Amino acid sequence: MTSRERVAKTLNFEEPDRVPIDLGGSRVTGIMAQAYAKLRRHVGLPDRPPRVYDLMQLLAIVEEDYLQHFHLDVIGLEQAAATFDIPARDWKPWTLADGTPVLVPGQFNPVDDGQGHWLLAPGGRADAAPQWRMPKGGFYFDSIVSPSLTPDLDALKVDPVEHARRLPVFTDEQLDDLRERGRQLHEGTEYAILGGFWRGSLWGPGHLEWPMLMLTDPVWARELMEAQTEVALRNVELYAEAVGEYCTAILIQGNDYGTQRGMLFRPELFHEFQAPGFKRINQWVHEHTRMKTFTHTCGSVYDIIEDIIDAEFDILNPVQCSAANMEPQRLKDEFGGRVVFWGGGIDTQKTLPFGTPEDVRREVAERIRIFAPGGGFVLNAIHNVQYGTPPENLAAMLRTAYERGTYS
Repeated sequence: MTSRERVAKTLNFEEPDRVPIDLGGSRVTGIMAQAYAKLRRHVGLPDRPPRVYDLMQLLAIVEEDYLQHFHLDVIGLEQAAATFDIPARDWKPWTLADGTPVLVPGQFNPVDDGQGHWLLAPGGRADAAPQWRMPKGGFYFDSIVSPSLTPDLDALKVDPVEHARRLPVFTDEQLDDLRERGRQLHEGTEYAILGGFWRGSLWGPGHLEWPMLMLTDPVWARELMEAQTEVALRNVELYAEAVGEYCTAILIQGNDYGTQRGMLFRPELFHEFQAPGFKRINQWVHEHTRMKTFTHTCGSVYDIIEDIIDAEFDILNPVQCSAANMEPQRLKDEFGGRVVFWGGGIDTQKTLPFGTPEDVRREVAERIRIFAPGGGFVLNAIHNVQYGTPPENLAAMLRTAYERGTYS
């Protein structure tokens, strides 16, 4: 059975030959470049600088020899897309704070502020104001623009139509790039291809203010979501026309709705304002393509999983089992067979970075025991693997997933 067939079968809630495995297939199921380089050295793969395609999270483009070595099943289509308006091409050398050599896009030109902190402007332009900062000795870029609350909520109430007009729509150049890369992956590999749409996230202005705006002016908030949904639908139509025949699944949105202990806002707000737009997007995908739809939302999101299913999302990620009310058996008992769990394979907050290889093997085997029966489970770490994760633990995770994930 090919990887593509294996993933397709499990997404239809059927048991393939074994549980599919993903580590590196998207911006929410990936591996940080330093951890990837150390893992390659640990298992004896050729030691060469990883290409960093996501410049905020410093994620590596995983390579064919790594995918084959660990029997992985998913490859990402989004890795040529830009972060910080910097396309992932024209690679050049750079060095992480711990001395790890990597390759970065040619337009990546951070500026030292004189104190050892790296500053970065959109497009890597020297003539633009920096918007991101990597602290001295750090490994990730943080936004310089403060997300702090403004007391003037009315100032954020943009006209819905004007707001929608400013949202990005795929260009012909972007679509041509996607189409060619999708064709190459489809014809040249047997992996399941995970598309990264990322233009279907329905969220209003002001990251922290949006929940209050939904409460204080529901009519305006509903109009804003309807306008955004129209643009998202246009984008998904363009995306599907370019690569819909190649992708097994498409990542529609990546907003986080949960914290470690509960929702960021009342579940009723998701039901009223976000879910209707997502349902329209997902219905269009299902009616016009064979792709499954994928949503990423961290934290304790138990209270909206029914809404996620009702909105016709096929796949839930990252399945943060360490958060409140997200116990694996509970999720399987209540939602198994109705939504695919893509993630949940190992706790990336504690077990994977701080446990022993035996701790890792035990937890992965237990997650397979719970989530695998009946299909509907793609094993992945709970969100991206971070800097400093021991390579022996990563190897234990991936090898256990392959050895213990058989259905026969």
